Amino acid sequence: MSKIDPLPGLSPYPLQHFFDEMYADERNVRPHYKHVNRMFSGMSPEELQAKQNMMQRRMMEEGITFTLYNPAQDQPMERTIPFDMIPRIIPKDEWERLEAGIIQRITALNLFIHDIYHEQYIVKDGIVPRRMIISNCYFRPEMAGLRVPGGAYVNTSGIDLIRHHDGQYYVLEDNLRTPSGFSYLFKGRSMMNQLFPELSFASSIRDVDHSLNRFLSVLRSLSPTRTSDPVIALLTPGEYNSAYYEHAFLAQQMGIHLVEGRDLVTKDHKIYLKEMNGLRRVDVLYRRLDDDFIDPLAFQPNSLLGVAGLMNAYRAGNIAIANAPGTGVADDKAMYVYVPDMIRYYLNEEPILGNVPTYLLSRAQERQYVLDHLPEMVVKETSLSGGYGMLIGSEATKEDLAEFRLKILAEPERYIAQPIMSLSRAPVLSGGTMTPRHIDLRAFVLMGADRKPHVIPGGLTRVAMREGSLVVNSSQGGGVKDTWVMA
Repeated sequence: MSKIDPLPGLSPYPLQHFFDEMYADERNVRPHYKHVNRMFSGMSPEELQAKQNMMQRRMMEEGITFTLYNPAQDQPMERTIPFDMIPRIIPKDEWERLEAGIIQRITALNLFIHDIYHEQYIVKDGIVPRRMIISNCYFRPEMAGLRVPGGAYVNTSGIDLIRHHDGQYYVLEDNLRTPSGFSYLFKGRSMMNQLFPELSFASSIRDVDHSLNRFLSVLRSLSPTRTSDPVIALLTPGEYNSAYYEHAFLAQQMGIHLVEGRDLVTKDHKIYLKEMNGLRRVDVLYRRLDDDFIDPLAFQPNSLLGVAGLMNAYRAGNIAIANAPGTGVADDKAMYVYVPDMIRYYLNEEPILGNVPTYLLSRAQERQYVLDHLPEMVVKETSLSGGYGMLIGSEATKEDLAEFRLKILAEPERYIAQPIMSLSRAPVLSGGTMTPRHIDLRAFVLMGADRKPHVIPGGLTRVAMREGSLVVNSSQGGGVKDTWVMA
């Protein structure tokens, strides 16, 4: 059998009109990929398949899984996350611009959330319409006037970016409630170091392991007590949640308690962990479930996942919650349209990273334009994530288009639309050969009580594993790559 690329530097697949992360053109590899290309081009399909099998075995042994809620009939509910061995590489200067743009964005979003729950200057000055706030299903009146540690509402966030065929990065989405994917970033780097030590250690790339210490420091900084060793717990919905592996991984790596709602109890407006020898007070709760479920006394009364009385303890200043309740008001897909205006309003700066052009379907003129061009659009429900409730016009049937047209006409305020963007591609290994797949980038940001955002170098590259697909979400069958930032 032949090598995957007998002429190093020659693209093994047609580049077409997409931006390719590894290949500048049909005959030239981008400079920062030359070492990686040379190594993978020098391996036979049998060697590559053996490495892939070894990786799959390790993922199975360590339980690195993701649960699909709506799997195809021939697909199991729980599966190992597809991990591709060819890393995605970002040059130093390119990352520095991305990092600056991400920090700028998350700083403005955090200021917006504080403003919305206090003076609401941005509403009074006519930048964001009041109806966008009060009609937002993630707006929590219970948070009005409450102080959060250091004013840091968004302690963990995931900013999704794409690269268009023009080579420019655009922000696709802000994830500010309970962003997932941290564990795949850290574990992916660990497995690459084990499987390709000669590749990763010979390359000058930014380390990500220290970001776990930063993660723990962020949570510690939120503690309302002055103790030097605050008790921190990660609140998980339980083992049947799609991201449970991540919950367990983060708790183990940071040395914090992994708990479910039934493990906690409220007493005197404080939260305690039930232990064999009694109760132990919890100072910081890193929650991995949405607002609706964290406290049945404050939100969904039928929730069995949360802690009754948690919000009373929070109001009393006896516990910190990361992320703060109500942060979802800023990552609603309709609110995304206003983020560039937030940056100008709060920071008096021009946005470093642009938004994808977005149409608010509550606006009659924009709605009509989208309906006239539906096959060219991606339509999303404003309150959903994970690739659910979405229409990709170019892949939709006539029946799908007709169904969504009726949905839009019935409740236009529930939807936004964006033109179909040409996501960049990167090579993945399939059957011993390189083949192109569309990718995006989820950049993770940590923010403690000092309100100084830390962007984890590289983040997580998500891959649409199906040929031609633009859907990279893990919940829809997407995979991941290790992401290298050149030092």
